[in-house]
Amino acid sequence: MKYLLGFLLLITAYLMSDAASAASRTRKIVRYDSVTIDVIVEGQGPAILLIPSLARDSEDYDAVAEGLAAAGFLVLRPQPRGIGGSTGPLTGISLHDFANDIAEVIAALGDGRAVIVGHAYGNWVARMTAVDHPNLVRGIVIAAAAAKQYPKELTAAINVAGDPSKPREDRLNALRFAYFAPGNDPSGWLAGWHPQVREAQRAAVAAVKQSDWWSGGTALLLDLQAEQDPFKPADKRTEMQDEFGARVTIAVIPNASHALIPEQPKAVVDALVTWVKTLP
Repeated sequence: MKYLLGFLLLITAYLMSDAASAASRTRKIVRYDSVTIDVIVEGQGPAILLIPSLARDSEDYDAVAEGLAAAGFLVLRPQPRGIGGSTGPLTGISLHDFANDIAEVIAALGDGRAVIVGHAYGNWVARMTAVDHPNLVRGIVIAAAAAKQYPKELTAAINVAGDPSKPREDRLNALRFAYFAPGNDPSGWLAGWHPQVREAQRAAVAAVKQSDWWSGGTALLLDLQAEQDPFKPADKRTEMQDEFGARVTIAVIPNASHALIPEQPKAVVDALVTWVKTLP
């Protein structure tokens, strides 16, 4: 009975903690021109803005956002256009338009300056924002960012993983191949995809040259790598630092692949907090 009571108290404490975290999150809307951006907001302090991966929403960052808020940061998670309450043109646009969305959120909710974290596809948006709006960017983090060139079969795997019409086992295999390190459970990522947004996001990248955003402007940059990420294998580990020198810091997260955020949220939070504290 004593052990059962202890277990029940532990479960109750966990549920209360989880409920408190959810209750501390609010939603705010940023509007400009014909665009509406739905933003998940939590915490207080210097602003850190989180951008999700291709065709996924900002709720992927729940555990990371909670950790950053607990560490004393204001965490902003804008939903990409076409996801949640975010709306705006999805045709005839480029990466510059997505960068403008991020800039408007920082100006409205981040006291005019923020560290931007972009996961996978989101790192391209982060870098474009730093190029187009340098005065709003305190630093950028490219999390599980692909190398300048990577195998085409990885793109094919993304298409399968994010397509709910495909067989479950095919999708799990694609997730294991492209996103999750051996031993890490990919099943949580069977949900959370927005295929209708994927092609718009890809077209926005195709509408600019890689050289337009690759540098991230002149912002200080954390290259937050997953140790087993096929998009950036070990021989590409120093690619950004070799090109841009001392403004690039490299941190490598063990036991993680391209998904990174759901695989090792605590390690991600620790790496982000450590680096952000070094910024002027």
